[in-house]
Order: sequence, then C-alpha cells, then structure tokens
Amino acid sequence: MDAITALHTRLSIPRLMEPGPTPEQIDQLLRAAIRAPDHGILRPWRFILLEGEGRERLGDIFAQAQLADDPDTDSAVIDKLRSNPLRAPTILVVVAETDLNNRIPVIEQVMAVAAATQNIMVAAHALGIGAMWRSGLMAEHKMVKLQLGFAEKDEIVAYLYLGTPTGTRKLLPDDSPSEYMRTLPHD
Repeated sequence: MDAITALHTRLSIPRLMEPGPTPEQIDQLLRAAIRAPDHGILRPWRFILLEGEGRERLGDIFAQAQLADDPDTDSAVIDKLRSNPLRAPTILVVVAETDLNNRIPVIEQVMAVAAATQNIMVAAHALGIGAMWRSGLMAEHKMVKLQLGFAEKDEIVAYLYLGTPTGTRKLLPDDSPSEYMRTLPHD
C-alpha cells in the first residue's frame, strides 16, 4: 500500500484478535516510529512490547493503581481494568521519556512521541494490522509509570493495541479538508 493510500484510509480498529504482528512486522512498525519528526534529535520515544502474560501483568498493574487510589473500588471495575489489556494479542506501550532540563520544551518531546505513534498506526494499516490507540487514566497514573520502569515526569503517550482486525468497522465521514480551514482573523 502506498503512503498516501495508507494515510487516506487508516481507521482505528477496536476489535482485534490473534494473530498479532510478527517480530518482523514489529520491527517495521518501530522503524516507522523512529522516523517521526523530532526537534533537537532527542529520540524521546521508548517502547514496551507486551504479548501473552505481559498483557496480564499490565492488567494487574492497572488494578493495583486503581486500588491504591481507592481501596473500595468495586470488584467489577477492577476486573475490567485487569481484562482491558487482553482486548488484543499485542500491546505496544509508547512512552515519552522526557528531559525536563533540555532546551526543547517537554510538550515538543511528547509531540514527537505522538508523531511516532501515528507513524506506527499508519504503518500497521499498510501492513494489514489492526491498531487502536488507547490512553486514559492508566496512561497518566504515577504508579503505572513507575511499575513500567519510567519516572513520574515521563508521559505514557499510548497503549497501542495491535492484532488482526475483526468485526464491523466504523466508517468515518468523507469530509472535505476545506471544512477545517480557517483564515487569519482581521483586527
């Protein structure tokens, strides 16, 4: 699939099943990621590949974090947190390991990692791999960051769920880019 077609047709795929990407495909996805724009060439992206029991461990980390915040959390909520990482055969945790003392603002470091994440999403689509970018409270939680081996200053940009697409796909509107264009305001 050529790059323009991949960009124009990519969709998030929430329902994913086995098989996940092969090691060769993971290598291709990461090669696409590290070509993202990166002001200052800081290379702030870090990746954790989770398959099999690693996904269960992530679910346990989510449950522990929630219970640390609220020991009285309903068991159904804890069960859901534990099962969330099992929605795909492969998860790629994408983290911005930020340098607070660098001349490049932290927001730009995080944006570089977001661009790397988008590159992965487009490359996955081009390879026929379904992908869903997830984040939420467990991407912001200090305990989760620490359990994954990062510092509180670092940012979990995405939990990328990867696998074989299944189920129906939502259709996005075929908008015209002109609908989103604005002109420079006049005084």
